[in-house]
Amino acid sequence: MKFFPDNYFPILSERETERAIKLVKDIFQRELSGALRLSRVTSPLFVKAGSGINDDLNGVERPVRFEIGNMNNSKMEIVQSLAKWKRMALADYQIKPGFGIYTDMNALRPDDDIDAIHSIYVDQWDWERVLGDNERNLDFLKYVVNEIYSALKRTEFLVHETYSALTPVLPEKITFIHTEDALKRYPNLSSNEREAALAKEYGAIFLIGIGNKLANGEPHSGRAPDYDDWSTHTYDDYKGLNGDIIVWDHVRGASLELSSMGIRVNKEALLRQLEIKNALERKDLYWHKRLLNGEFPETIGGGIGQSRLCMFLLKKAHIGEVQASVWQDEAIEEAKQLGFKLI
Repeated sequence: MKFFPDNYFPILSERETERAIKLVKDIFQRELSGALRLSRVTSPLFVKAGSGINDDLNGVERPVRFEIGNMNNSKMEIVQSLAKWKRMALADYQIKPGFGIYTDMNALRPDDDIDAIHSIYVDQWDWERVLGDNERNLDFLKYVVNEIYSALKRTEFLVHETYSALTPVLPEKITFIHTEDALKRYPNLSSNEREAALAKEYGAIFLIGIGNKLANGEPHSGRAPDYDDWSTHTYDDYKGLNGDIIVWDHVRGASLELSSMGIRVNKEALLRQLEIKNALERKDLYWHKRLLNGEFPETIGGGIGQSRLCMFLLKKAHIGEVQASVWQDEAIEEAKQLGFKLI
């Protein structure tokens, strides 16, 4: 297995890279916060097992579990993301419509792949915003995506101002494509291949409606039933109020997902999606009961990968160039042979 493209060598040195990582993170979180009116909050590294607060992602990933000896061996789980915790925090902080929160989320996902763009350590900006009246619709989802994309574009420009060799590549606008239309255009390609073909063509896309079954009887990819709303009818035969921001990575010659986000489930969507996934027993969990009792606001939210964004903007070929984690010996050796090292 080859981990780096032919003739690859990083533009920035290791010392420059460390400074540039801080620059990217400082700029982007300021731009994101201003664009969506988000206040920073402190978030947990772990939550109680069995509370329903932890994110189940695709529904099959195993969270890291441990016990706290000084609390009667209470069982805890390291978070996989904070999709549900943020919504609870909005209710507890009594955030008003049109405003929201963001946090630096650190998580472990031991079942994730380990390759050029995946790590078992996840660092992302998790954000959540309270919906106002008449905002639970596809048009508002697109508005928020455009605001995030504008923050990405501004960050890319300001990084280029500091490091001129890091030439901007993002297109002026992001292109919106529903997963049903992606399937119609490329019926013989896998979902990952469809993403790559579209990202290469447009440079940056927002792929709508991830989680619901498409015309071929399969979802584009999996989504848990209890955070994003992927089943609400929007127009014609289309469903879904969620999606992914995906860009074309010129260094690797491949697509790169930067963000997963969406309007969150309301009571009706939660019950519908739990039934679709044969998981109605979850409605008795602490978090789910609070939602069904009307204790949580209507929200939109998502996660934006910090290391992925740094990797993209700093034109790195491997996430291990911008993130400290564990990597295969083969990847470490290949980097060494090319004249640099993974963190």
